Amino acid sequence: MTVLLSIVLPVHGVERFLPRCLDSILGGPDDGRFELIAVDDRSPDRCGAILDGYAARDGRLRVLHLAENQGLGGAREAGLAQARGRYVWFVDSDDWLPEGALGTVLAELGSEAAAPAPADVLLTGFTHVYPDDSTEPNPWRHVLTGSPLVEGSTLRAYPALLRTVMSVWNKVFRREFLLGLGVSFGRGFYEDISVTYPALLAAERIRYVDESCYNYRRGRPGAITSTASPKHADAFAQYDAIFAFLDGHGADRHGLSDADPLRTLFFERTVKQALNVYDTPGLVPAGLRKEFFRGITAHFARHRPAGYHFPGGLDGLRYRLAARGSRVAYEELRRTGRLPRELKRGARAVAPAVRRGVRSSARFTAYNAFRRLPLDDHLAVYAAYWHRGYACNPAAIYEKAKELAPGIRGVWVVETRAQAAALPAGVPYVIVNTPAYLRAMATAKYFVNNVNFPHTMVKRSGTVHVQTQHGTPLKMMGMDLRGHPVAADGMDFERLREAVGRWDYLVSPNPHTSEHFARAFPGRYEMLDTGYPRNDRLANAGPAEVAAMRERLGLPEGRTAVLYAPTHREGQGGYVPLLDVRELARRLGPGFTLLVRTHYFHTGGPGDLAARDGAAAIVDVSAHPAVEDLYLAADVLVTDYSSMMFDFAVLDRPIVVFAPDWEEYQRVRGVYFDLFAEPPGAVTVDQDGLAAALLAGDPEPAARAKFRERFCPWDDGGAAERVVRRVFPGTAG
Repeated sequence: MTVLLSIVLPVHGVERFLPRCLDSILGGPDDGRFELIAVDDRSPDRCGAILDGYAARDGRLRVLHLAENQGLGGAREAGLAQARGRYVWFVDSDDWLPEGALGTVLAELGSEAAAPAPADVLLTGFTHVYPDDSTEPNPWRHVLTGSPLVEGSTLRAYPALLRTVMSVWNKVFRREFLLGLGVSFGRGFYEDISVTYPALLAAERIRYVDESCYNYRRGRPGAITSTASPKHADAFAQYDAIFAFLDGHGADRHGLSDADPLRTLFFERTVKQALNVYDTPGLVPAGLRKEFFRGITAHFARHRPAGYHFPGGLDGLRYRLAARGSRVAYEELRRTGRLPRELKRGARAVAPAVRRGVRSSARFTAYNAFRRLPLDDHLAVYAAYWHRGYACNPAAIYEKAKELAPGIRGVWVVETRAQAAALPAGVPYVIVNTPAYLRAMATAKYFVNNVNFPHTMVKRSGTVHVQTQHGTPLKMMGMDLRGHPVAADGMDFERLREAVGRWDYLVSPNPHTSEHFARAFPGRYEMLDTGYPRNDRLANAGPAEVAAMRERLGLPEGRTAVLYAPTHREGQGGYVPLLDVRELARRLGPGFTLLVRTHYFHTGGPGDLAARDGAAAIVDVSAHPAVEDLYLAADVLVTDYSSMMFDFAVLDRPIVVFAPDWEEYQRVRGVYFDLFAEPPGAVTVDQDGLAAALLAGDPEPAARAKFRERFCPWDDGGAAERVVRRVFPGTAG
């Protein structure tokens, strides 16, 4: 069978994510229609060995090991040279395909290959996936759904396409068409736009598939969009390549004259991207900002179309300042929302742009304008798990602050309207990047979060930042990861220092955490040795609440509920079952129910959970919104290295450690203490030992008592009150 699709996968430094990516591709149809070409770009970790292992088991995968690191663009070029498929798809190895996505793409390409005029480019839908496993649909879907591209069209016929993402990973190219363009991926950052812009311009037929066929990982440490580097200036070389393509094809079907409206759109899109890179704090190093701005001015000089007219409003004002090289005035505009007095003549006020819903290009200006307002001493902003919703320590502090500090208004930050709808009734909220959000972030006195707020938000003098974190650490954290490159996975330690510098308080659940967090997150904050506010519910729970949770989960009276909650392992993707859940259920018998909760990095879940005669029932509770509910309902916890063991210990119920890969985990992740020497209960390394420990009931109460003494001394049900009384002045009572 002729290969229909070649998937090119450049690989470098993604040991943690690579198996998940490979599984998602090789789990596709095994009928010869696609091949996978993985390019090991001299990866410094175990990626090369992982690829070779997969290739030995699956002939659809070919592996190229490059002798020298070529960068993302060079690795793609090397893979493309080996491709045999009629179409080629460039997938990033830290991302993955949703279940069934490859089959969908192959079906679409099969139809196109048989058409009289097959598509040159197939665009797919995609989903953004954040570190907490929350998702965001394609933000540009509204531009594409219902457009002529659904049936097939061109960029000239539908120029709104240029408003969407220009990355290569959601575009499948007809290989002969791509090779005939004479373009190549650039070196350094933003390497794909030197291909995507020309390809979209030259394509005689572009089709859009309105289905999510790609999971794009957002917020990963080390990603271009979160990394300070001089390589951001590589964008200007990519822009030059784009316009060289336009100039070099002047008279033929690919050419764009200066008078062509499409050339103006190309130009403005590149200017907008360059200014957004410059505007985003933490991307262009401080010592190179002046040079980068000069690069934008030079870009204007080289590529501005003849007769170009600046747009109106705030964008036009920003573009004029960039074209003139007026960096000081541009910085003043960003910082205060106003121009220097000597430049005000003829300039329109920026306030209308702020009122017009705050377009993305105006958000920094709007935020800085709000920062000129006085602080609101009675406003506190709360968030948890990257704006996922109402949860964890911030939620417990919010509830207690309503009681003890009623003069402090609390508002929650969420990403989407769906998350807002899931908030408890009456909880005020703002949605990220709306004017209300920007105003709250600019004027609130108090900020409470279990992760860091965006680095783009400035800490104003007089504000109070409370960092709660979200777990007692067994594994190494923060600056302690510098000696563990796989676990650190490209962490920007300088960015981490900057974030810690904003903290005024760090909430600690126990003395162990205080000791290690002080080193992992060095700073001038005050450590609050209070216990974890989220554990107050566990400490204060009575029999009635426990019974209600069991009834809610459908647990019969007298049934022993075992909560199995493994943690994520760096370097392993997908759900990697170290435990055979069905076999454990068979051994335990009908007097047990297994509640299985996979880590949020996992995909695919624990598989077939259908009940078997004479075996324990198995219930997948991975999507249950509140883990505290599961703690209360469970009679025993089975885990490996998850911080859940420290929280569950508050209930003084049996805990069984199942850790067959302890030596490997210590090596890769780094740990703060020997779990086998100081366990919370029985320790097992195989299926037989685990089943025996669970059937024994409570085999290690003395170990649990010692564990609780070390890790639960402050869990008396009053942690949230202690935090509120320390942070918020004038608390009641």
